[in-house]
Amino acid sequence: MINKERLLERFLRYVQIDSPTKEEREFALTLKEELEELGLEVRMDDAGEKVGSNSGNLLGFLKGSTGGESIAFSAHMDTVSPGRGIKPQIRDGVIYSDGTTILGGDDKAGIAAIVEGIQAIQENNIPHGDIELLFTVFEEGGLFGSKNLDYSKIKSKKGFVLDSGGDPGTIIVQGPAQNKIDVKFIGREAHAGVAPESGISAIQMAGEAIANMKLLRIDEETTANIGSIKAEGPTNIVPKVVEFFAEARSLEDEKLKDQSDHMVKCCKDAAEKFGGTVEVNVENAYGSFKVSEDSSLVKTVEKACEILGLKSQTAKSGGGSDTNIFNANGIEAINLGIGERKPHTVEENLHIVDLENSAILVTEIIKQYA
Repeated sequence: MINKERLLERFLRYVQIDSPTKEEREFALTLKEELEELGLEVRMDDAGEKVGSNSGNLLGFLKGSTGGESIAFSAHMDTVSPGRGIKPQIRDGVIYSDGTTILGGDDKAGIAAIVEGIQAIQENNIPHGDIELLFTVFEEGGLFGSKNLDYSKIKSKKGFVLDSGGDPGTIIVQGPAQNKIDVKFIGREAHAGVAPESGISAIQMAGEAIANMKLLRIDEETTANIGSIKAEGPTNIVPKVVEFFAEARSLEDEKLKDQSDHMVKCCKDAAEKFGGTVEVNVENAYGSFKVSEDSSLVKTVEKACEILGLKSQTAKSGGGSDTNIFNANGIEAINLGIGERKPHTVEENLHIVDLENSAILVTEIIKQYA
C-alpha cells in the first residue's frame, strides 16, 4: 500500500534539511508545502514566538470521509546536535549518518512515516475519519512546542506519537515525570597560596554534595543525573561560585519527590559543612503519564499489528516526550516505537524495514478508526 521508494527518498531528504532545536522553520515550510499538496488544511501556530524558535508548531487537518473518531498523529521537527549537514548513508538495509553528525531519525523517521501513511490512504481511496497532524518544535530539551499548543483548537481526544525506540509494534504506555534541579554554591574567595584557610571553596562544597548523592539508576522506575557543572577562575583563587545542573525522573511521583528532596538535602548539608551557602531551584519539567493496557488506543494498535504480522508489546519508558504533555492536556496518547537506534549519538541508525513498518502501521491505525 505504501510507496517504499518514495518513503525512503522522503526520509533521506528530510534529514538533509537542517532543523536543530529553535531553527525548525526551513523544515516546517517544506512540510507545510507537502501537506497542502496532499489536500490538508495547514497552519503554523505562535508557539515559536513564545519559546524562542524561528518556527511555530505545524498543524495539519485532513477532513474525514467517514464519521469515524478524530485521531491525531504527532512527531517533533527539531533535532539534537550535532545535526547540521547530515549526510545519510545506506549499508545493508540500514541508514546511518557519515559518523560526524546524528542521523535525525529522531524524529524525522516519525514524520516521514506519518506523511507517507497519509499519502497512501489517499492514493488507495481508503475511508478514514478526521485526522490531525501535530508536528512540534523545541521538543528536545523541554517539550516546549507541545507545552505551548492551544489545545482548545485541537479536535482529537486520542493521539499517537511516533517518537520512541523499539521496533514498530512497541507501545509506550507509561512515561516518567522529570524535575530540573539547578544548584548554585556560594563560598568565599581567598588567595589559594597565601591564605587558603580564609576561603570557602564552592567547588569543594559541590564535590561533597555530588559525592553523597544517589545518581544514575536509582531503581527500575527512577533515575538522576548531573548534566553539567560550571566554575571559572584561576588556580590561585579559592573559587567563590559553582553552579551545576541536574535532573531526576521517575514513573512514580512520590519517588520523584523523594529523589529530588534527597539531592536538595545533599546540597544543603554540604553548604552547612563548609560554612557557605547554596541556592537550589527545583522545577517540574513535565508530569508522568500512564495509559491503561486495556485502553482502546492500545487495543487498536495491537489489532493493527496482528493484521500486519507485527509483534506488539507494551512497555514503559524512561524518557519524556510530547506524549507526556498531550496526556496532561486532555489527549489520551501513546508513544509508538519506530526503530530509533542509538538516538542522540553520531552512531544513530535506522533500519529501512522499520521505517516501512511504521508507515504501514499508520495506515492500518487510520483504517481501524474509520
